[in-house]
Amino acid sequence: MSLSNSTEVSHTVLSQRIIDEIARLGPITFARFMELVLYDPDEGYYMTSGTQASKESTQNSRIGWSGDFYTSSDVHPLLAKCLIKQIREMDDLLGRPPQLSVVEVGPGKGLLARDVLRACIDEDADLSARLTYVLIERSPMMQKTQAHHLAEFVENGWSIEWRTSLSALDQHSVHGVIFCNELVDALPVHRVRVSDHRIHEVFVDYQGGALCEHIGELSTSDVRDYLESYTDGLSQKWPDGYSTEAHLESLNWIEEVARVLQRGFVLTIDYGHTASDYYDMSRKDGTLLCYHKHTASSNPFVRVGEQDITAHVNFSALARKGKQVGLSVTGFTNLMNFLLGLGADEMLADVDPESEEMQSAIQFLRPQSMGQTFKFLVQHKAIESPTLAGLKFRPFFEEALLDIGSEH
Repeated sequence: MSLSNSTEVSHTVLSQRIIDEIARLGPITFARFMELVLYDPDEGYYMTSGTQASKESTQNSRIGWSGDFYTSSDVHPLLAKCLIKQIREMDDLLGRPPQLSVVEVGPGKGLLARDVLRACIDEDADLSARLTYVLIERSPMMQKTQAHHLAEFVENGWSIEWRTSLSALDQHSVHGVIFCNELVDALPVHRVRVSDHRIHEVFVDYQGGALCEHIGELSTSDVRDYLESYTDGLSQKWPDGYSTEAHLESLNWIEEVARVLQRGFVLTIDYGHTASDYYDMSRKDGTLLCYHKHTASSNPFVRVGEQDITAHVNFSALARKGKQVGLSVTGFTNLMNFLLGLGADEMLADVDPESEEMQSAIQFLRPQSMGQTFKFLVQHKAIESPTLAGLKFRPFFEEALLDIGSEH
């Protein structure tokens, strides 16, 4: 059954590839559509610079104040300063090994890596000498942008490495910290919708010169298993028209993280919810959003390959799947509490309250801004009950994270 939600397509190379695949195979899952739109090797949103004029440039025009969206690393280096303080504490808990690996997955333009390394130089010369920084980046274009921003460290002999995926790392090869900032929200998701009192999957079809939604049976039992695991019975109460997402790829991602981590910590920084909030009756339209020139929309079928597509993170799923593959939950908090636990207020004590710098930094600490929207999930492996300064202050929702999605 096709739906009326459709958009006429301008026939770019990428859109034609999608149309051709649909012609060969029939309607494709939204997860497949999202994978092609964002990560097609030649034309995907994150794989290209966004404008023909900048194809050969080391700068990415999609991310930042002049692009489609900005990330926390575009705002202020406060996050990096707190991160290195937390990594130093983790290093102590690991016994200050001869080599400490810090692996950043999906490092964007490399700004956070740059600021973390600068903070490391300022705060801990010993750690600077032992640190190996690994960037996991599948886009050759983004690797060039990151190399541009990290040139000062490469030229000065820092141990900095690039890999195209976590799968390129050997099993149990990481002794240290794996973290990502605004990565998981960009992993492909399956979309589902209640129709005729049953959960169906939302596919992508092409009819009458337009991409459109197509409602069909679930593409895999994994989607049903996911929803049964993390909705805690809420899915039985969803009314017709209720739409949401199933994050199967995020489960694969956290499993891969656990595979490569021998001993250490995992930090996932992103916007999202616990499962009980994510699948609440009030969130009837799901969380899928598209971004173009800092404007949000809910239509993924326009500007194919030229706009970002994201979905909020189900942190309960990452916590439960992580537990199953050997990652214990260290704690769960939000950005504001994480930064305050690490002394962000003291770091800003000498900054003029009316300055532009303070106005930028304060975005991290405002509850109505990034401070409460962004969450920190910290997990650990092969460490006995660690206590971290960044988890000193914990909002009420941690119990919900651990309870929803627990083993039945």
